[in-house]
Amino acid sequence: MRRFHLPLFTVLLLAAPILQAGSLSDFGKSVMQQYGTQQSSGSALPTSEIAEGIKQALAKGTRTAVNQLGRSGGFWGNPSTQIPLPASIAKAESFLDKAGAGAQLDQLHESINRAAEQAVPVAADVFSQAVQKLTLNDVRGILNGPQDAATQYFKRTTSSTLTAKFEPIVARVTAKVGLAQKYNQVMSAAGPMASLLGGKVNLNDYVTQQTLNALFVEVASEEKSIRTNPAARTTEVLKKVFANGG
Repeated sequence: MRRFHLPLFTVLLLAAPILQAGSLSDFGKSVMQQYGTQQSSGSALPTSEIAEGIKQALAKGTRTAVNQLGRSGGFWGNPSTQIPLPASIAKAESFLDKAGAGAQLDQLHESINRAAEQAVPVAADVFSQAVQKLTLNDVRGILNGPQDAATQYFKRTTSSTLTAKFEPIVARVTAKVGLAQKYNQVMSAAGPMASLLGGKVNLNDYVTQQTLNALFVEVASEEKSIRTNPAARTTEVLKKVFANGG
């Protein structure tokens, strides 16, 4: 049976973002020469060890994403991940502020983001299980796929589970902080304008979906780092895998 060796794909994956147009051919020849030498000398790492290295990289990336968002200020204190107010309220924000509801708007907005921060930590175990279930075909697809191939893998395998785990946490937090009451106060202040802007939304569903969206944006950011940043190789297996590939 023909053995599939991943180091070559690892090299191509890591080098692709920094190659200049027109240099791919020369680079490919160089890699093939080096790779051929490794093969003939028998120094290529076992496929199982390379797969384990990829798993470690993805585990590190998802853990970092969860830690970034699942802390105090992970959403509320970061403009790039902060969950916006529902569109119906955001459209009336200026009117509501002038109507004296500015304080309620601020409380509502912060409460939405605090709920998300408390929901995210449960994603750690879900991602960990998804990483451990990676097959060789999954690894191939991630290495040879588009720049967000790992993120797409996680979306495909974890979205439904994460949604189910986020929802009850969000519901508990929103109930504890009186989010529904804050929301009703803001909508009441909007008066007839509320219905014109689309009416009420289900806040728990809104927070859950926004939390999920932000989490995958962060995972995509970590994936980009894994693919392009040599400093991300923080374990011995990773160093061996990527050093062996290039």
